[in-house]
Amino acid sequence: MSPHRRSLRFWSGAVTAALALTVTTVGQASAADVNNARNAGFESGLSDWTCSAGSGTTVSSPVRTGTAALQATPSGQDNARCAQTVRVKPNSTYTLGAWVRGGYAYLGVTGTGTTDVSTWTPDSSSWKQLSTSFTTGSSTTSVTVYTHGWYGQSAYYADDVSVFGPDGGGGTDPGPTIPSAPGGLNVSGTTSSSVSLAWNAVSGATGYTVYRDGTKVTAVSGTSATVTGLAASTSYSFQVTATNGAGESPKSAAVTGTTNKPNGPGPALPKHAVTGYWQNFDNGATVQKLADVQEQYDIIAVAFADATSTPGAVTFNLDSAGLGGYTVDQFKADIRAKQAAGKKVIVSVGGERGTVAVNDAASAANFANSVYSVMQTYGFDGVDIDLENGLNATYMTQALRSLSAKAGSSLIITMAPQTIDMQSTSNSYFQTALNIKDILTVVNMQYYNSGSMLGCDGKVYSQGSVDFLTALACIQLEGGLAPSQVGLGLPASTRGAGSGYVSPTMVNNALDCLAKGTGCGSFKPPRTYPGLRGAMTWSTNWDATAGNAWSNVVGPHVHGLP
Repeated sequence: MSPHRRSLRFWSGAVTAALALTVTTVGQASAADVNNARNAGFESGLSDWTCSAGSGTTVSSPVRTGTAALQATPSGQDNARCAQTVRVKPNSTYTLGAWVRGGYAYLGVTGTGTTDVSTWTPDSSSWKQLSTSFTTGSSTTSVTVYTHGWYGQSAYYADDVSVFGPDGGGGTDPGPTIPSAPGGLNVSGTTSSSVSLAWNAVSGATGYTVYRDGTKVTAVSGTSATVTGLAASTSYSFQVTATNGAGESPKSAAVTGTTNKPNGPGPALPKHAVTGYWQNFDNGATVQKLADVQEQYDIIAVAFADATSTPGAVTFNLDSAGLGGYTVDQFKADIRAKQAAGKKVIVSVGGERGTVAVNDAASAANFANSVYSVMQTYGFDGVDIDLENGLNATYMTQALRSLSAKAGSSLIITMAPQTIDMQSTSNSYFQTALNIKDILTVVNMQYYNSGSMLGCDGKVYSQGSVDFLTALACIQLEGGLAPSQVGLGLPASTRGAGSGYVSPTMVNNALDCLAKGTGCGSFKPPRTYPGLRGAMTWSTNWDATAGNAWSNVVGPHVHGLP
């Protein structure tokens, strides 16, 4: 270990001890307190500040607020100390703070007349707030506040330094005022599921809030945003406000953005949709032609595509013999007829015995190219990802984005992960869904064939209850997916899965709990999600076997959601 490394660790330990003594004393500023630091945001260059060995300068990026911040660069013999003398009152308590990022950053005060204090943070790629407090002695009228880095380490940045407490008489910076409403709001682009907005910058603003139909949907630091998860062929009203430390501006003038119509055949997917898997095989359930699929199903997932000997590539082979002589030409004609009736027909990849693996750039390209070829051959509207043996988030994302580039904005992408796959945003299925959120249609998690799982409240729930459905759906709804991208996947009958069947009435109760806040069990979601996409079942064939009991009850209920 080098002497430099040894001294850095000693400094870190010493500061940690000091921090443990000082951080607990931080208090809230009172209404009469002022910020006694001058040029606290470095908007006037280094005025009122002195930096050692010419180590400091001001920069326009990165900044936390305003237009400037301090950048100070240590050297082997200098820790880039920048200091200011601040007037204070005797026998008074002050809160010292600053926002920092970059290399090791240290904030402290000397000359207090009592106990000088300091705090620090290791390197950070984003802004962090440092804060501590000190009390002045009986004769103290000024103190020195300072920042510094550490010898030989990378540059640190500082902004918005504050010494809050009684007015010491040395003068203060004017506080921020509430910014004015943004002007120039306009629609800069649209897809079938998103609207892009842009507006003019507002002086003094540190961020902007975007509202859709009066409801806050996102907050950004720049002057543009894209609102996703929208229904196709639908008009929305948008407004923007400007924000800073003083508050939020009035809303801007409203603009209307209308999402595109899909480019594929038939009308757009409805706001609330029912997905059903159609079996391309005979396993004892009612054998159907595609034309026999019940009217309540809006998305029909044809199960399944077949893996080929080429890594990542798939093909589709109609099981004509198993389906009573159903021909390819009849199948294609039935796809077109369903599309003309407003349905979407997609090909599902995977299933319990699916062996498709997309784990490198080559297999990702093979997947995208082969799925697109199958879509072109049969007229499918998109693809369902039902890989139950794991997937690679990086390369599946690459594959689906490549497919989207080929197929265009009308592409339907659905996913059917198992419950374990969506317990955390760190899981590869969840990562993939978030990675493609701007082109993803819906995730219909399989709430069956599952063990007990955690809900979004950290409690354990067992399958077969309303709480299991709602508490697990909450993870996706609060974890980054739009409500329109979340559906509940259940078996159509007791024969449709090994375990986890619940009655159609319980499915409807879960939908109501999530969408309207009614019909809940002991778990109550933190908010309602009226845009919830709907429900999915395995399968249309097992539904038919049970006399269409599932689709006849769940279908109208989904379509009647708010």
